[in-house]
Amino acid sequence: MKKQNKQNLPRLHLHIPEPQFRPGDTADFSNLEIEDVGVTGRPEETIAPIDMQHMATGLIRVLDMEGKASGPWDPKLSTDIKLKMLRHIMKVRSFDDRMFRAQRQGKTSFYMKCTGEEATSIAPAMALAADDMVFPSYRQQGILLVRGYPMLDMMNQIYSNREDSLKGRQLPIMYSSSDHSFFTISGNLTTQYPQAVGWAMASAAKQDSRIAATWCGEGSTAEGDFHSAMTFATVYNAPVIFNIVNNQWAISSFSGIAGGERATFAARGLGYGIASIRVDGNDPLAVYAATEWAAHRARTNNGPTLIEHFTYRAEGHSTSDDPSSYRAAEEYAKWPLGDPLERLKAHLIGEATWDEDRHVALKKALDDEVKTTQKLAEKNGILGHGMHQEFETMFEDVFEEMPWHLQEQMDMSLAEKISKFSTKNKEKMERGS
Repeated sequence: MKKQNKQNLPRLHLHIPEPQFRPGDTADFSNLEIEDVGVTGRPEETIAPIDMQHMATGLIRVLDMEGKASGPWDPKLSTDIKLKMLRHIMKVRSFDDRMFRAQRQGKTSFYMKCTGEEATSIAPAMALAADDMVFPSYRQQGILLVRGYPMLDMMNQIYSNREDSLKGRQLPIMYSSSDHSFFTISGNLTTQYPQAVGWAMASAAKQDSRIAATWCGEGSTAEGDFHSAMTFATVYNAPVIFNIVNNQWAISSFSGIAGGERATFAARGLGYGIASIRVDGNDPLAVYAATEWAAHRARTNNGPTLIEHFTYRAEGHSTSDDPSSYRAAEEYAKWPLGDPLERLKAHLIGEATWDEDRHVALKKALDDEVKTTQKLAEKNGILGHGMHQEFETMFEDVFEEMPWHLQEQMDMSLAEKISKFSTKNKEKMERGS
């Protein structure tokens, strides 16, 4: 073995990634390179992944910062579709604001807003077929609203009340609806990625036409499930779309902790031979176009696509988080890609198909709708005020036929409950007499 002279070598040290700005700093994104609209071209959907590696570092854009649409990715949507998209974004923002306040008022234990990221779920939901299976993370509530899931049912689940379709078994905001092809949200991050691939493989094995789409944050790409999903998807050419919502922050650690300093998150698909693209996540038209491209690619047996949505988390990670403790106060206000709602609004006003008066009227109508729905949900119960699921539901919905030992436990528990209730009533009657 060769003996090495180490006298002249520097001491080894670790690199600890640190964000550019901390509380008290002035945010300045002038060093961030943002490609102009049209620079990143639109290849054919049949292109081989090896021939489109440059797209993992580019940025698909349609809207400039004044709201004008141009370039090869412009999906040329009708005014009606764009107005529906605007309405969905406004509605989910109003929904988020009211549910956030409900949590602060103690009516529910937990909530997560998607402010600033609405385009990363609403635009894909509109570009996908209604029966394509989606495997969301925890900020894709916009998908349910696009697919017509009742807002009242969403609120009942948030309150875990007697009308909660999940019977209080899930953390608030972890929705599920098989009728809307919306897979159950899991608090265990990125488990949905291999599940989406498995579902997509099954769809292909059955020679169906439905594809799968799944979402995770940039921090979750460090999870093992992410890489397992990549392997299976590329080996079996699964018809699946992987969405990485790069909103710059995990709960309190910036994207560099997950490897964002070294390469784009889209580049993670390159080593697996997966078509990988980056899109301006605050440009609803660009997100729609990128999803439409990837969906058609998957549906025509050209394989999976990974999409990095370059966006910014405007609010805290959740109601349990205080972002002022780890990031500069005005970061979102200075984010160079702006706000998806304001950008789409500017585009429609520029086309003379929208105006401020109609915008104000729509906001009021949506706020009123959300408020009215909230009152209906609260009649079914809120946190700590009863009207929840009966205790015996804990034994249900696991086995097609309940095993004898669980049936025995349930019967014993019911008998004990009835006995306590009878004793309590008898004592009340005796005190009354």
